[in-house]
Amino acid sequence: MRAIRRLTVRPALPAPLEALGELAGNLRWAWHPATGDLFAALDPQAWESSGHDPRGVLGLVSRDRLEEAAADQEYVARVEAGRADLRAYLSADRWYQRAAQQGAQQGAQQGAEPTSWPAAIGYLSAEFGVAAALPQYSGGLGILAGDHLKAASDLGVPIIGVGLLYTHGYFRQSLDRHAWQQEHYPLLDPNALPVQLLREDDGTPASVALAQPGGPDLVARIWVASVGRVPLLMLDTDVKGNPQHYVDVTDRLYGGDAEHRLRQELLLGVGGLRAIREYCRITGHAAPEVFHLNEGHAGFLGIERLRELTVADDGPRLDLEAALEVGRASTVFTTHTPVPAGIDRFPRTLVEQYFADHGGVTPGVPTERVLALGSEGYEGGDPGVFNMAVMGFRLAQRANGVSRLHGHVSREMFNGLWPDFDIDEVPITSITNGVHAPTWVARDVLGLAAVRGADPDGDDTSAFWRAVEEVPDAELWSVKRAQRERLVGEVRRRLRASWLQRGATPAELGWTDEVLDPDVLTIGFARRAASYKRLTLMMRDPARLRRLLLDPERPVQLVIAGKAHPADDGGKRLIQQIVQLSDDPELRHRIVFLPDYDIAMAQPLYPGCDVWLNNPLRPYEACGTSGMKAALNGGLNLSVLDGWWDEWFDGANGWAIPSADGLEDPDHRDDVEAAALYGLVEREVAPRFYDTDAAGVPTRWTDMLRHTLLSLGPKVLASRMVRDYVRQLYAPATASARALGADHAGAVALAGWKQRVREGWHAVRVEHVEGSGAAQGEVDVPEVGDTLTVRAFVALGALAPADVAVQLVQGRAGEADDILEPTTAELGLAEDLGGGRYRYEGSVELAAAGPFGYTVRVLPHHAALAAPAELGLVTYPR
Repeated sequence: MRAIRRLTVRPALPAPLEALGELAGNLRWAWHPATGDLFAALDPQAWESSGHDPRGVLGLVSRDRLEEAAADQEYVARVEAGRADLRAYLSADRWYQRAAQQGAQQGAQQGAEPTSWPAAIGYLSAEFGVAAALPQYSGGLGILAGDHLKAASDLGVPIIGVGLLYTHGYFRQSLDRHAWQQEHYPLLDPNALPVQLLREDDGTPASVALAQPGGPDLVARIWVASVGRVPLLMLDTDVKGNPQHYVDVTDRLYGGDAEHRLRQELLLGVGGLRAIREYCRITGHAAPEVFHLNEGHAGFLGIERLRELTVADDGPRLDLEAALEVGRASTVFTTHTPVPAGIDRFPRTLVEQYFADHGGVTPGVPTERVLALGSEGYEGGDPGVFNMAVMGFRLAQRANGVSRLHGHVSREMFNGLWPDFDIDEVPITSITNGVHAPTWVARDVLGLAAVRGADPDGDDTSAFWRAVEEVPDAELWSVKRAQRERLVGEVRRRLRASWLQRGATPAELGWTDEVLDPDVLTIGFARRAASYKRLTLMMRDPARLRRLLLDPERPVQLVIAGKAHPADDGGKRLIQQIVQLSDDPELRHRIVFLPDYDIAMAQPLYPGCDVWLNNPLRPYEACGTSGMKAALNGGLNLSVLDGWWDEWFDGANGWAIPSADGLEDPDHRDDVEAAALYGLVEREVAPRFYDTDAAGVPTRWTDMLRHTLLSLGPKVLASRMVRDYVRQLYAPATASARALGADHAGAVALAGWKQRVREGWHAVRVEHVEGSGAAQGEVDVPEVGDTLTVRAFVALGALAPADVAVQLVQGRAGEADDILEPTTAELGLAEDLGGGRYRYEGSVELAAAGPFGYTVRVLPHHAALAAPAELGLVTYPR
């Protein structure tokens, strides 16, 4: 019998335990074990059955047990201490406040401008992986966004997160009898989630509305999840009065057709900014001075900002070009994809419908200008397509990739937006991702350092990891073995449940009690089943893999997990191949596939693995943070040099799988790289793991483990990542925005300057370049140490010398006279020749022998530009 309605009944807590409601309502419990302990102590069985969800525990615990706990003075005291600790965490100054104050004081002492720290930052993402109890994520992008918010909370960075609240979240995964992925979409009741409705003072739910073509406004409620100190606003369209196709806008993550996705992204960007405005109005929170778009999904925020600035009723109205400068100066865009197929692209005609000049989503912003911002109007682009990443780059003055290698790949991918510049000058920088240690590091690993005086919540994270240096090998190995044993128990439980779902009977599953061995080398591999991640590379040579798994002296066991997108049958076939191999009675005790990979599975998986495997096609892994989580738990990475591993592998903190980048045949490439993978495990990984001393400790392994913690620990942290964003992007963006003036007069002037430069650039020419040696041209063959003097005769037309920079570009010359690894130096204005013509001059020392080349170029120059290539204009000698 099915219920016709479903509702969630909230527990009524006894007065002495009211603090439990406050603790359950803040997601800090997701990374603060002491808070979780309070709920586990209340009802251990409910704690386990709820998936370690405090709100779930309160919904399951009996009234009698609550009364009993309320009478336990020791327990009540612990609860009150927990609440006091949370309130102190939420109110005390942390790194951001202290650093901002210190920067202001230093600036005052030195007579300089104080560091520009934003009053608040708006951070928008299509998904957030904060906790398993709030399933609003699909994979790495969401986990990264969740870690960003949690690290910002720990550091005191005043971020406001914005996302969507999906009725079904992402899908739950199971397998059928044929090992084929099945998707399930459980209904999520917001009242059962750790979120609260944002309400007006009179209790009315706050909402935002977006005009829709040919229909009523789309209305969305605003839910708030408290992620420590950070509010996460989540928009939900399951609102009374919305037609069903509006209700469905927030039905599930990454589902539906192109128009469905477009509506979601309009809601995230346009509705997200309106939600921020509502939240700040109601709560008094400082309004963001900087907006961070985490991938192109949120790009329409920039269009809504244009509407605000051009049709605003509560401030100076700007023309469109000045409004664009205001928006660009204060916007940061992060791209996460290394492949064009990973970018959201919509038919131009579809986008046009939603931004019609009359009745569009952002009334007052001309349709053609919106379309131009997302146009692929460059060589190799499709003029019929609206590209969300392209719009992101055009609406943000600062952009970045998520690892050093990915920054380079992104500059290559989007070079078409700045076609006259070399790849390395494309204005896309990089900040390498990090992971939130308190979320992902096992308690016993944290305990190793904590008992030696290191503070896991302190600012000096390097001191925390240095404490590991003092841990004896035997103790380190004992902790790692305990983690592996816990993983084995978890795997057996999950594998049995999966087989029952596949139709097996309990009587058939006795063998699951013998799956895996806590003393065998354990390799983990868990990620999305996208083709470039090569889920089945380890299976290229089944006989060799079998020998590795069943080696009588040095066996290996594999734990594999991952989801394929519901529409990706190719990814599902990869999963099916792995499951069919793991079903083999001879192998199933050494290789397992666990369905429904999520945060709850990941948290015991990373600590329990000795080695973390990653074998993508290089360079298609933008960053890949799972290996970071493994490293923080004493796991060693065995990975292709891609993403973060490319920049932080040092030869002693894991192993690099050679990449056959030059091979054009993909099958041959897979064979070569798989053979290299097998060879590393056979010759290096397994022998080191099983080489033990008299006490049974593999000291060469623990040396490598310790080095991994010390070399990678401080680098792979989300706290380092967020600090980098603050210093390298948020603070400079704030300074740029403030420099435009509170009345935006600077933006008006900047827009006018850009228009004048663009209109006059056709007349800019490098007419003639002369070079002479140290003895006025008498040196025919210069030597190292000689000085080269360069004179350039430049025509600027209607522009003035203050509008441009004239640069000498020099470096080693290649076979085609291209300048390799060029460096630039400014040439000084030496003479006004009249008629808009000028002579520039400068010198450079010849510092290295060999072929040398140089040229001269002219670029626009303005103090408000963040990068020389920003306007895409440059002139070289013809």
